[in-house]
Amino acid sequence: MTWTNPLTLLRHGWTRHWNPDRPVRTVVSNLPFEDLKKREQPNRRYEGNAIRTNKYRLWSFIPMNLFEQFHRMANIYFVGLAILNFVPVVNAFQPEVALIPICIILALTAVKDGWEDFRRYQTDQQLNNTPCFIFSRKQMCFVERRWKDVRVGDFVRVLSNEIIPADILLLHTSDPNGVCHMETANLDGETSLKQRKVVPGFSSLGEPFQPQTFDSTVVCENPNNNLNLFKGYVERPDKRRTGFGIDSLLLRGCMVRNTDDAAGIVVYAGHETKSMLNNSGPRYKRSKIERKMNTDVLFCVVLLFFMCLIGALGHAIWLETFSSMPSYIVPDSNGNYTPSVLAGFYMFFTMIILLQVMIPVSLYVSIELVKMGQIFFITQDVELYDEELDRRVQCRALNITEDLGQIQYVFSDKTGTLTENKMVFRRCSVMGTEYCHEENVVVPDRKLMLEVDRQMASIQTGPYLDFFLALAICNTVLVSSVTAQRQRVRVNVADLAGAERVGDVLRALTHKTLADPFSIDEDESDGFHSSDVSDAAGQKVISSERKVKSSLSGSEEVCYEAHSPDEAALIHAAKAYGFTMMERTPHYVTVKLPDEALLKFEVLDILTFDSTRRRMSIIVRHPHTKEIIMYTKGADSAIMERLGNVFSDLNVSAKQTAVKTQRDLDMYARNGLRTLCFAKKVEVISEQEFRAWSAVRQEALSAIEEKEERLMETANFIESSFTLLGATGIEDRLQESVPETIQALRRAGMQVWVLTGDKPETAINIAYSCKLLEHEDLVFTFISVILQSLCKMRLEDTLGELRRSMLPPGADHQFRGYSSAFTGPLMEPSIGLVIDGPTLSMAMSDELVEQFVELCKHCRAVLCCRVTPLQKSAVVKLIRQKLRVMTLAVGDGANDVNMIQAADVGIGVSGQEGMQAVMASDFAITRFKHLQRLLLVHGHWCYSRLANMVIYFFYKNVAYVNLLFWYQFFCGFSATAMIDYWLMIFFNLFFTSAPPIMFGIMEKEVSDSTLLSLPELYKRGQHSEGYRRSTFWIAILDAFYQSLVCFFIPYWTYNGSDIGIFAFGTPMNTVSLFTIILHLAIEIKSWTAVHWVIMIGSVLVYFIVTLAYSAICISCNPPSDPYWIMHKQMADPMFYLVCILTTVVALLPR
Repeated sequence: MTWTNPLTLLRHGWTRHWNPDRPVRTVVSNLPFEDLKKREQPNRRYEGNAIRTNKYRLWSFIPMNLFEQFHRMANIYFVGLAILNFVPVVNAFQPEVALIPICIILALTAVKDGWEDFRRYQTDQQLNNTPCFIFSRKQMCFVERRWKDVRVGDFVRVLSNEIIPADILLLHTSDPNGVCHMETANLDGETSLKQRKVVPGFSSLGEPFQPQTFDSTVVCENPNNNLNLFKGYVERPDKRRTGFGIDSLLLRGCMVRNTDDAAGIVVYAGHETKSMLNNSGPRYKRSKIERKMNTDVLFCVVLLFFMCLIGALGHAIWLETFSSMPSYIVPDSNGNYTPSVLAGFYMFFTMIILLQVMIPVSLYVSIELVKMGQIFFITQDVELYDEELDRRVQCRALNITEDLGQIQYVFSDKTGTLTENKMVFRRCSVMGTEYCHEENVVVPDRKLMLEVDRQMASIQTGPYLDFFLALAICNTVLVSSVTAQRQRVRVNVADLAGAERVGDVLRALTHKTLADPFSIDEDESDGFHSSDVSDAAGQKVISSERKVKSSLSGSEEVCYEAHSPDEAALIHAAKAYGFTMMERTPHYVTVKLPDEALLKFEVLDILTFDSTRRRMSIIVRHPHTKEIIMYTKGADSAIMERLGNVFSDLNVSAKQTAVKTQRDLDMYARNGLRTLCFAKKVEVISEQEFRAWSAVRQEALSAIEEKEERLMETANFIESSFTLLGATGIEDRLQESVPETIQALRRAGMQVWVLTGDKPETAINIAYSCKLLEHEDLVFTFISVILQSLCKMRLEDTLGELRRSMLPPGADHQFRGYSSAFTGPLMEPSIGLVIDGPTLSMAMSDELVEQFVELCKHCRAVLCCRVTPLQKSAVVKLIRQKLRVMTLAVGDGANDVNMIQAADVGIGVSGQEGMQAVMASDFAITRFKHLQRLLLVHGHWCYSRLANMVIYFFYKNVAYVNLLFWYQFFCGFSATAMIDYWLMIFFNLFFTSAPPIMFGIMEKEVSDSTLLSLPELYKRGQHSEGYRRSTFWIAILDAFYQSLVCFFIPYWTYNGSDIGIFAFGTPMNTVSLFTIILHLAIEIKSWTAVHWVIMIGSVLVYFIVTLAYSAICISCNPPSDPYWIMHKQMADPMFYLVCILTTVVALLPR
């Protein structure tokens, strides 16, 4: 049989899947076509670089804004009624008056929208007119233009500390190593530098950049919003292709740092750039109360329909009682009277116009104002302020504050959320021997140091040296001198200020960034991501800058910029043992050994970390032996499964080393340490084998179709036959007050889940440390379940055991850990569940998902380990949809973004992992302990305030409208109003609008100290006790009772007298105001000076406006006018007696 090279098989397998017809973007240089018209240029179909984020033009503002506002059914409803009032046969009062309320609402909203859009327009203009340098063939140099002049195919030059104007493929840099450093803080909030490198073959050391000689074609993928992935190749005239990735793309909105200048060709411009495609605007979510409120508005519509139907039938019946038409009924122009049935039909619409206030038109505007006030007080809470970071809580979603008070499930990340994410190197195992480091600063272990010195003195090589060389070079740490940090080159103060202003504009523009959903959870990947290689599939953009300074000879210092705290801890440990990384370029990495000698390794390739392989490798050429060596680090399972001949009888020592190292790893995990394995390629890679493999990998790098799969196969092909070097254990301490916070959340009735990528042993140890699991808990463990049938059997057995120990029927399984809000725990143990990623995938399959969800319902705490970001978001969506519960997700890293966005409420922790989680969240905190106060205090307050305010709004409108309805029984259902129309409008717009808004912002039903000491009070919001259907109907019945009292006591008082219609209605209007205001006063639990001012001020405004209106309105509504009515009433003692007696009787049930 003929042997076939596996690399050939790989190449042939990929060729079958290659689809050359897939749409891609082809970019050529604009320079040869500079003199042609725009329609004749090859890149004409691509978008320009000018952006426009404002929605309106000056001429289109009014029609477009009205069109958008009429998407709200309430606005259509009120405009329709106002238009209906212009129909003579059904109008209830002056047509112009009916337009006033809705016009005020529409005008206020239009002013707000117009101001916001104008600010966006100013931002666009500032960005579009920012200066930049574009190469001109006529002048044969870079000339200053504006951002809006940049086009795809142009060559753009960016100086140090300047903002990048478009997405540029890097072709030249002033750095001799062909690299450019880029700061992405404007884009994703991260301050660590990202390294970009020139496309291979397009930069010659010491030679100036000559764009006019560029005759290649750039082929890349179509625009997308993935900030971590970019695929394409450069095709030369001889058809040779050179692949590139995200490591060669300068992103619009980022800033060039530590590089004099960089230049390249524009591939995406304007709205097609990755930063603009990620600008999705502010997040909008509908809160639970808002959804319930919309249903209650429909109930009010139904109630209004029946009231109008009664009015229509009553009017028709009343007309039938006359044998001849009375003189006050006016015939039409022909002298004919309208038939009673038709008159009743008309009256139905007239009654709708009269009673339209039944639907609270100002409720939606009031809710927006209340939520703005609530957000202000949340952000001003000093208890949520972090002095160390100088940050306060951020509220990024403006309309779900009340949802903070109804959370039932909390899903939390571990690393950086529950823990500090400040790593300390604690233990290591080298060749099966374990060494401990107890100090917070790495102090070399004496025995380990002796082994290193022995190998250095004798053979200059060995596993101990390889172990520390792997620690020093198998990472993504960048090296620069301290003086070069954020250097500012040839930039004057004015230019710098301009760049900072543009940066502020870009930060305001960019509201959201997306993380790659296929990258692994940062819990197991922080230590091994590469940001400076082209095959960055699945790469995670990691966060904040961590620096470790290393003293060199003389006074020179270098600064390490590690993209994760794991890498900082590892490189610090290597330095402590004398292995100091001195320099890193795309092609070389230099390490100083303990004997001060320098080793300069040639970097042949870097295989980045991904969530499938769970390891990172670096392939180098040894400077002395010229051998090709591969160092690898990764999760223990990813390394152990690829060791060469470990478990054969021929290699006893390697087998013993693997067994001892695995035992040490298990011990590290039980102690809660984060573990990594280090290995070296056991077989020397031949030059011929490497060249063949490299050719296949370059072909994969040049691919656009199935690029990730092809890169994965090349990595798996060469990552084999490892020799195990050792393992490390890194400590990540719990944050302050994490156990207390989790216990408080559990007492509040919330089920807490922790989703982590760590080993099960590490995760379980942390779970017990943070009180997620208690030692008396009944914990079910689903780990390493291989077959789905076995998983199904385990689920059935577990559910059977639970059902046998179930509470009696009627008990609430969800909160069964407490018999009531204030009694102690029941005898039944709380249930915990531990499950790993592979088993979780099986449990969430269609066949087992119902049983898995049933089991989760019984668990007070769930720990998911070895899970990917996609699994995190899938779990949140599953529980949210299947159990119909309110969910909250909290995380700190870019890989938590999917989970945060999948939950009802997303919380970002702005700690060591940068700002991507924060920018994707609804609320941002700095410490996990702040979650306790945010939910138990502010969540409870916001929910109870808004729930009570919404109920009060419905009550207020129904109580007032019913006054007009009861009067219809005494006026022949003729839709006559005994209250002046203007005063009716003022009543809801001015007299009674401020108190409920103040109530919704400032009410404190229970003090914060009580809410923190009794977390059980939080369950009121979980069970929607503040806003239930029964609560709504009780408020409606209360409104009906109060309206009856407010109408009939004045009616019986003035019955038989000769007072006019408005003199009869004025006491009712006044009594209604007193009743509605005092009703709210009874609801208020915490009075302040603001409460007194607004409550008393509303009453004073009523009397002042009414007195002034009565004095000046001589003939406003002929033939009956309100002139001097209020003055006469206030001179009558009976008026005061009616007001006092009616108000007391109306409020007696309260």
